[in-house]
Amino acid sequence: MSFFANVEQVPGDPILGLTEAYNADSRTTKVNLGVGIYYDESGRIPLLRAVKQIEQTLAAEAKPRGYLPIDGLPAYTQATQKLVFGEASDLLAAGRVATSQTVGGSGALRVGADLLKRLLPHATIAISNPSWENHRAVFGAAGFDVVDYTYYDNAAHGLDFAGMLADLQKLQPGTVVLLHACCHNPTGADLSTEQWKQVAALMKDRQLFPFIDMAYQGFDKGITEDGQAVRIVADAGIDSFIVANSYSKSFSLYGERVGALSVVGPDATSTKAVQSQVKRIIRTIYSSPSTHGAALVAGVLNSGELRGVWEAELTEMRERIHALRAGMVQKLAALGAPEFGFIQQQAGMFSYSGLSKAQVDKLRDDYGIYAVGTGRICVAALSQNNLDYVAKAVYDVSRG
Repeated sequence: MSFFANVEQVPGDPILGLTEAYNADSRTTKVNLGVGIYYDESGRIPLLRAVKQIEQTLAAEAKPRGYLPIDGLPAYTQATQKLVFGEASDLLAAGRVATSQTVGGSGALRVGADLLKRLLPHATIAISNPSWENHRAVFGAAGFDVVDYTYYDNAAHGLDFAGMLADLQKLQPGTVVLLHACCHNPTGADLSTEQWKQVAALMKDRQLFPFIDMAYQGFDKGITEDGQAVRIVADAGIDSFIVANSYSKSFSLYGERVGALSVVGPDATSTKAVQSQVKRIIRTIYSSPSTHGAALVAGVLNSGELRGVWEAELTEMRERIHALRAGMVQKLAALGAPEFGFIQQQAGMFSYSGLSKAQVDKLRDDYGIYAVGTGRICVAALSQNNLDYVAKAVYDVSRG
């Protein structure tokens, strides 16, 4: 008898599978626009100067590697709270925020999902259409029924705000609503400040529960500006919500898996009780998080000098992405395709290019340019070295 004889083969992850196909491609002109990683002009993942400096300091100190507390390194969670909510946050002053270090942003999503499934067992969760592929998988695996709300207008290549409000208005009170704080993945279409205020007011009125995912803080307008959703939700008088954030992109620490889950409660006592539930969940999954990545982030954020260096490096990455968007639009327009101008209006690492599945396949087969079948491309994987080649290929496939 074989216990695993009849196990069903699960299809591989579409994005990771795309990278495998890219790696196997022998063409020297190949370009991977599928994976969500920021690359520099030389096509490498950057090691930030601030991170390198604090890492050298940590190596010189060579401290023992004991277990961290269940909810992580205190210097890390405290610095995260100030970054996400603002140092002058009334929520922090009132003790209404509890933050836990997690295994990446994905870990924060899953711990948060497990928490809400325990506390709100009959709730459903609404995610944007479209959303990051793993959102549906994570919340589905936690036992949630996942529904969609309108978000993107494919014809207009932008946000369908009226449709979004209409769908949110129909949700039952108590529904969890997943919101992208900034740099929406996969579309790059974000809400304006006024639109965020309307969404927050609607959610309070309809008694919906906000779950804010913030994986790209600092990649559009700046650290404070990109975190406005958190402050707007708080200012709307919503007394309980969750924020998941990640440092993978902003610190270029993809492999260190540094994320955090912040729970906001109506008062300090309630928040403490909810945090006890978070710690119980973490204890049953991975017991406690790892030290190194958190120590790197905490070391940078808690040093005035290194914090300044990091913010300057983050600005360089953000401005380079803006320049690549502008360059892509300019080159396509020069080729005779001005209709791609919307790419410059989108935010963050990704663009919903408007390319069909057949056109994406042609990009891969004829040009060695790899993108997700939905047409999502990672702008941060472009460079001045491949921009002409990619623009010409996109123009060619768009013209049949």
